[in-house]
Amino acid sequence: MPVASAPPAKTVKPEKPKKPKLVRDSFTIPKPEYTVLAQLKQRAALAGKSAKKSELLRAGIKLLAGLGDAAFVAAIGAVPAVKTGRPAKD
Repeated sequence: MPVASAPPAKTVKPEKPKKPKLVRDSFTIPKPEYTVLAQLKQRAALAGKSAKKSELLRAGIKLLAGLGDAAFVAAIGAVPAVKTGRPAKD
C-alpha cells in the first residue's frame, strides 16, 4: 500500500501595498508656464531621468508642501491668478 505524502506547504505571499486612488483633473495654465514644463522635462532627460508632466507637477506639490508658511505664501504670491475655464478660441 502506497504511503500518502503530505500536501506541499503553501507559500505566504507578502501583501502588496495598496495603490493610491488616482484623480483626473484639468486646469488652466499660462503658455509661458506650460513651456517651462517642457524645459523641465528636457532637463530631467539630460540628467538621465525621464519625467512626465504629471510627475513634475507632483514634485512641485511635494516641494510646496515642505515649505514653511512664510515661504509658501511667498511662492503662492509669486504666481499671478488666471481666469479659470477653457481659453477662448483664437
